[in-house]
Amino acid sequence: MTPSEETVAIAEVPTPVGTFALALTENGLVASGWGSRARVAGRLDLAEVHDPDRTASAVAELKAYFAGELKTFGTPIDWRLMSGSRLRVLQALHKVPYGAAVTYGELAALAGSGVPARGIGSIMGSNPIPIVIPCHRVVAAGNGLGGFSGGEGVETKRWLLTHEGYLQPTLLDL
Repeated sequence: MTPSEETVAIAEVPTPVGTFALALTENGLVASGWGSRARVAGRLDLAEVHDPDRTASAVAELKAYFAGELKTFGTPIDWRLMSGSRLRVLQALHKVPYGAAVTYGELAALAGSGVPARGIGSIMGSNPIPIVIPCHRVVAAGNGLGGFSGGEGVETKRWLLTHEGYLQPTLLDL
């Protein structure tokens, strides 16, 4: 299949932290994010097709994650939107397990990319596949949450880390 024949199928999934869109090529999950399918599709230069069979497994996994039944995503990743140091950092992040977190500096070391800790934040902010490539699991040194550009920002990050058991629920969560 030539690049001009490649397509993307997009599904929108309601979640406790807002509507989440999943975009899958023939090779795997290429993009995801909060908001509408149009917002995710706008980042891709691929023809969109209606293909619920292609998106079904990823949708089921995302629903199972939010139901607390899935800790590791098995959906293949299409890494085409990433390259170089960014790719190495995001591939290292993809291995950080459910319920765990790493600091920006620890992720820099894990990736072996030469990107300084302060540059890791920029890569997290441009992660094309949040949740599945878990940028919410990257925290500031000294127990700070650090930033988050998805959903409602840091509150979404706090929700995800609490959901995974990394953070304890607060009175507001009860």
